[in-house]
Amino acid sequence: MGSWRPATINLVAARAGVSRATVSRVMNGKASVAPELAARVHAAAAALEYRPSIVARGLAGGRTSTVALVVPDLANPLFQGILRSLGQAAGRASHRLLVAESNEDVAAEIEVAREARHRCDALVLCAPRMPAEVLAQLAPELEPLVLLNRAVPEVRSPQVTVDYAAGIRDLVSHLEGLGHSRLAYLSGPATSASNALRLNALLELADGGRIQLDVLPCGPSFADGHAAAGAARESGSTAVVAYNDLVALGVLSGLHELGVRVPEQMSVVGFDDIPFSGYATPTLTTATVPADEIGEHAWVRVRSLLDGSPVPADLRLRPRIVVRGSSAPAP
Repeated sequence: MGSWRPATINLVAARAGVSRATVSRVMNGKASVAPELAARVHAAAAALEYRPSIVARGLAGGRTSTVALVVPDLANPLFQGILRSLGQAAGRASHRLLVAESNEDVAAEIEVAREARHRCDALVLCAPRMPAEVLAQLAPELEPLVLLNRAVPEVRSPQVTVDYAAGIRDLVSHLEGLGHSRLAYLSGPATSASNALRLNALLELADGGRIQLDVLPCGPSFADGHAAAGAARESGSTAVVAYNDLVALGVLSGLHELGVRVPEQMSVVGFDDIPFSGYATPTLTTATVPADEIGEHAWVRVRSLLDGSPVPADLRLRPRIVVRGSSAPAP
């Protein structure tokens, strides 16, 4: 018994007795085909169970009704929230969402972005590790493009960003109000643009004499935060500012194992307000990044680019501080 293979446009054309071009015009809904020929093509396609390729149809008609989202790490709940809201918004407009991740790899970000854009009508790109000069050079090749989560003035494409510096300053103000003056920052990836914004804001506060700051190398994951708990405890700081909530949750776990009571002996704050943060023990004080809004605003800009309508101005969202159980007065 032979193995089944999908029907091709050549088989449909042969069965209907027409050209490939005629089959293509019929399948793309063109009105320039005689009704009798169109009926033969539809009958042949039904008999052969022919399903035209979405990509091929898009290339023929100029559109695929598909948009791509590229993120560095699908395991991060922040990007999951953006994915969900962007996918829902695209779906309401009868568009599909293709998703790819670069696995925190700068070289992969470039190639994944190119490949995704080649298959879709537009690209929504979150590339926090890519150097700004590389991104600026690459962006024209990727248009229509919407850039997420970082501001790059050299890129003319629409951008939806988060004011990470303002969020960090607000977290520090919260800790200062509790009497904390020596803070440990568990730093994210050295190549991360958002980490640079967080760190620079902290260094400015330290240079201004508002806080004493210990910068501890860490990373973006729960495991990284867990591994840094010992260094945080030995730093002499009374509060930890984590690169993100995953790191904060990891350090909470590590400090618990080391016998450090949070928040009685050390406060911990995160960034992003991922869903797990409100269920940790203790619950996590953090800065809310509105992932749902990011996805919605990204889609509005994608749709404007595709429709040729005026594109809304670039948007910078300011995080909001959510005070929970992991921060308390300094011991």
